[in-house]
Amino acid sequence: MSIDSDVDHDTVPPANKGLLAVAGVLLALPMIALLWVSSYSRKDPVLWGFPFFIWYQFLWVFLCSALTYTAYRLVLRARPHRPMTDGRTGTQREGHTR
Repeated sequence: MSIDSDVDHDTVPPANKGLLAVAGVLLALPMIALLWVSSYSRKDPVLWGFPFFIWYQFLWVFLCSALTYTAYRLVLRARPHRPMTDGRTGTQREGHTR
């Protein structure tokens, strides 16, 4: 008997495909921005002595982490979790609290 046989797949809430698409776009933005080298392969404007090429890429370090965290939160919201319950009594199983 497989583990999946214990799960009633008809009661699992459906995923919000719109939120999943937005999360995918948020994850694609840094890749597109950094692969488009001609948009930032220049020296000017200089910021604190650093050419644009350097500080633009460094800025994306922080932007990537913010976009990744936002995408993660969107995926959590798009795929709701149903608490694990005991099928016979409807009570939560021990060790599986939320």
